[in-house]
Amino acid sequence: MKSHFVKWTVMLAAWGLIVGASASPVNALEANEVEELRKELREMRERVQALEKRLGSIEQKPTVAVAPIPDAAPVAPKQWKPTDPVRVAKGAAYLDIGMVATFAAGTSTASDIEGGTQLGGHDPNQRGFTVQGAELNLQGAVDPYFRGNANIVFQLSAGGESLIELEEAWLETMSLPGNFQIRAGQYLTEFGRINTQHPHSWGFVDAPLVSGRLLGGDGVRNPGGRLSWLVPTPFYSELFFGVQNSQGETAHSFRSDHEGEAFLGRLHDGGDVKTAGDMLYTTRYAVSFDLSDTQTLLAGASSAFGPNGSGADTDTQIYGVDAYWKWKPANANAGFPFVSWQTEAMLRRYQAGAFSENLHDSGAVGFGDRDLYSDGLINSVGQETLTDWGVYSQILYGFHPRWVGGLRGDYVTHTKLGTYETVYGSDAERATRWRISPNLTWFPTEFSKIRLQYNYDDRSGIGIDHSVWLQFEFLLGAHAAHKF
Repeated sequence: MKSHFVKWTVMLAAWGLIVGASASPVNALEANEVEELRKELREMRERVQALEKRLGSIEQKPTVAVAPIPDAAPVAPKQWKPTDPVRVAKGAAYLDIGMVATFAAGTSTASDIEGGTQLGGHDPNQRGFTVQGAELNLQGAVDPYFRGNANIVFQLSAGGESLIELEEAWLETMSLPGNFQIRAGQYLTEFGRINTQHPHSWGFVDAPLVSGRLLGGDGVRNPGGRLSWLVPTPFYSELFFGVQNSQGETAHSFRSDHEGEAFLGRLHDGGDVKTAGDMLYTTRYAVSFDLSDTQTLLAGASSAFGPNGSGADTDTQIYGVDAYWKWKPANANAGFPFVSWQTEAMLRRYQAGAFSENLHDSGAVGFGDRDLYSDGLINSVGQETLTDWGVYSQILYGFHPRWVGGLRGDYVTHTKLGTYETVYGSDAERATRWRISPNLTWFPTEFSKIRLQYNYDDRSGIGIDHSVWLQFEFLLGAHAAHKF
């Protein structure tokens, strides 16, 4: 239709020109004007023929059919892996469930493994097998403003008693202005590096000696609240301030009653919270730099202040510094190779209160001009400040994919003897000791770990002990990420 319309339009225009030209008397036009009209007519006919040919060629071309867009093929559901979370709900509120179980087997020449050579609450506690911990982790988003985390741990004591404890359960803000964040609940105190790490993230089978002696077998953790501020600097820089209860087993150097046993030559009273002075206060500052494209350094300084249970008005102060350095080349494959170095030093100033027992106790026996009781306490001890300190340093070398070698050195001691020690000699709670621990770890997959470790222990007044531990661990489901 389009081609016929163009054709007839051009022909009618040409016919009009011919009629108009023939209607005029030839003798009234100049000969050259007639010739010009004939020339224009020939050119117009040629253009019409060219247009007809072009239209014909276009009409003869085959029509290109546009294939319809097929419906999207159904996506096969993602296959679950052992490290994937077991997720309940989704969107702005969800819960991820995971579990990590850690076990140890081995032997030692020490007669006092639990609480003797091994100070950590999750350390191997006997010859044979130890359930270091089967930890159930629950973590997720409560709503757009808060996230939560809980760790429930199952253990077996050396006597075979089942122990279940709530290690952590806290709520944390996600959207406070000014780079502030608040955490509240039961949580591991922000002090140094090792105290905030769960045992499955350690580079060794057991806890460092200085942590077990000054912070306690389970570390410092209690109900409370923590405020942190991410300082707006070009590098990572964060300040922490926490307030927690100061009593209980997880406040070892503070208002713990030590289960009624003597500690530093005194019986202790846990007490109750009556004023703000009965709380445990902690501070920490952490900073991190990229030394190069392959090296990172993180350093921190921490402090903890609070009352202890040795007297009516006695306090404890603990100070710590820590550093963590890691090298990983730019061409690392799955994180290997790498070298990391971690060290911490801590100092405790313990204000031990005056202590006195009933001189007429039937359990008393003579000890010079003093009375000595069967509970191992001298009857009268004056108030004094006891200072203890220690350090550990460890290096890990990921020399081959899934293979890591490690070496750690521990040292703990005191500045001077206390009154109790001048009577009895060295107190195991303050005696000088050191330990060397080489180990080798193999990760069969990202879900499991096998570690072999040897400990060489030298304790003042006791002697040298040797221990060998084989640790194995597996992971199911997601687990809350750990700090760098």
